Amino acid sequence: MTTAEPLDALSGPLADALICLALALAALMATAVVLTRRTVRQAIVLSGYGLVLGLLFLILQAPDVAMSQIGVGTVLLPLIVVLALHATRRHRDTTGREDANREDGKEARR
Repeated sequence: MTTAEPLDALSGPLADALICLALALAALMATAVVLTRRTVRQAIVLSGYGLVLGLLFLILQAPDVAMSQIGVGTVLLPLIVVLALHATRRHRDTTGREDANREDGKEARR
């Protein structure tokens, strides 16, 4: 009686092609994140990059890492970036108004 090799879901040329495709897509998305100029759009592209990395981890049979990556890289990190940008812009706008009001007050005293 011979023992059969266990079937590996990720073996053969088709699986290798799928891994290469996922790696190429991850590299493409990473380049897109770096080349995106506007910060809000960059956060959106970063979310897509997190999703692609999650799919890559799923293809590489790491579902726990994939779930963490999708949760953190696709949702949480871009959300934090967008909220930080919003807070920074709001602070900059209020600071700019206060500076303008101070200068108007100085000119009125003269």
